[in-house]
Amino acid sequence: MSVSADTVRDALRGVIDPNLNKDLITAKLIKNIQVDGGDVSFDLELSYPGKSQIDSIRKSAIAAVRTVAGVENVSVNASIKILTHAVQRGLKPMPNVKNIIAVASGKGGVGKSTTAVNLALALSAEGARVGMLDADIYGPSQPTMLGITGRPQSADGQIIDPMEGHNIQAMSIGFLIDEDTPMVWRGPMVTSALEQLLKQTNWQDLDYLIVDMPPGTGDIQLTLSQKVPVTGAVIVTTPQDIALLDARKGLKMFEKVGVPILGLVENMAIHVCTNCGHQEHIFGEGGGQKMAQDYNLHYLGGLPLDIRIRQQADSGKPTVVAEPDGVLAKTYKEIARKVAIRIAEQSKDMSLKFPSIVVQNT
Repeated sequence: MSVSADTVRDALRGVIDPNLNKDLITAKLIKNIQVDGGDVSFDLELSYPGKSQIDSIRKSAIAAVRTVAGVENVSVNASIKILTHAVQRGLKPMPNVKNIIAVASGKGGVGKSTTAVNLALALSAEGARVGMLDADIYGPSQPTMLGITGRPQSADGQIIDPMEGHNIQAMSIGFLIDEDTPMVWRGPMVTSALEQLLKQTNWQDLDYLIVDMPPGTGDIQLTLSQKVPVTGAVIVTTPQDIALLDARKGLKMFEKVGVPILGLVENMAIHVCTNCGHQEHIFGEGGGQKMAQDYNLHYLGGLPLDIRIRQQADSGKPTVVAEPDGVLAKTYKEIARKVAIRIAEQSKDMSLKFPSIVVQNT
């Protein structure tokens, strides 16, 4: 029996990507199937950062194709290719930044910045090129969390080179001012400064730029949501009723400006005593999951109230780099993978695919 591309394709329909819950053919992860007698080769191209996943998927694909009668050798080129996806109507994606993810909360103190930096580090650990924009002008925290000191450089006095920490490109007002200097600015000055930090930073070919949004739903947040080309937003909340009320306001704000909600992260979902192991829902139980159900959102995952998360972020080595193989890091990586997959499933940006049409008198 001769081997054909169709028989290879049929075999690959039996291999499920455990993250997408689709077979490799339906998910369009298989490219360039070549058959030469008993030799088969093809490309496996993940559409999301999955460095820790790709080898097992590749092995499953090889095993499936080897069951086809007549197949002798199977060669697979496995890679990750992250595409640019559509943003709000009227805006275009930035050059050198494929996807911008806003991490937001209606209320302060819910662990939004800690979640944002660990998501950025998780995406990077899974093979993506990631940047971090600290949009909290009044209380920048990312320089501390990423363990970055010093001032950014500018070759021409106009464009600033991003700082770098733990393989993350970063920009924050905290790099440009003294640590103890308060930002006594009105809203228009803040939004102007943020636009400059975003657009005048020399980002280097980013797959994802994480924007750590300031808490609240006021003028600053609305202006950012309208002027920054955002691929999607992640809402961070605690199970507490007051936090959930404000999280709903943040959700509605993004809906009004046409930014897709990628999902909800429930922070401080449970506390486990470090001495006795007793578990207690200090801020309430199941509030984030209920909100996700009520608003038809993806529940991306829950994180515990754990002293290590706070200590590691304060030390400049957040959980994903401090304990990369630990349970907490695994949770952050699972949440980050879900976020990336939600983006991969969205419409791709086609603005660069079409040529300009010029009408001339002939």
